[in-house]
Amino acid sequence: MLNNQFKRGELYSVITGMASIAVARRLQKNFRQAGLDITIEQWSILYHLWKEDGLSQQELCNRTFRDKPSVTRLVDNLEKQKLVMRAAAKNDRRINLICLTDTARNLQQSTIDLANKTMDEALVNITKAEIDTVKKVLQQVYDNLTPTQALEDLRVNSDL
Repeated sequence: MLNNQFKRGELYSVITGMASIAVARRLQKNFRQAGLDITIEQWSILYHLWKEDGLSQQELCNRTFRDKPSVTRLVDNLEKQKLVMRAAAKNDRRINLICLTDTARNLQQSTIDLANKTMDEALVNITKAEIDTVKKVLQQVYDNLTPTQALEDLRVNSDL
């Protein structure tokens, strides 16, 4: 019997989408209550820059799963807020590197604390084992649907 006989509200995408939206809304609310004037989307750009400053816009697209126009708009707004600045790459001036300002660096700990608070609120009454299971299942779903995994599966299952 197939595993995919679900009612509409039980589809993985619906369930994960609803949970993702609920977490994003709560995080945005927590940012607002703390007096922070950044969106969740902007925060996701900052988060990746805190992990590795000076990423190209293309690399930010890849890491945030956003298209170029969306990342450009987010970076433009972060630049207006004086949280990032663009710098031409030394080896290729056509490539913009996005660099954090001191103002953005000073936001890192407070926003990470708010993100942790939000996740604590979201994960009440959920065990570590349940979290690990969800992570494993969602990672496998992602892996099953990415082109790299499909090519690896094809190689493993072929006679080549």
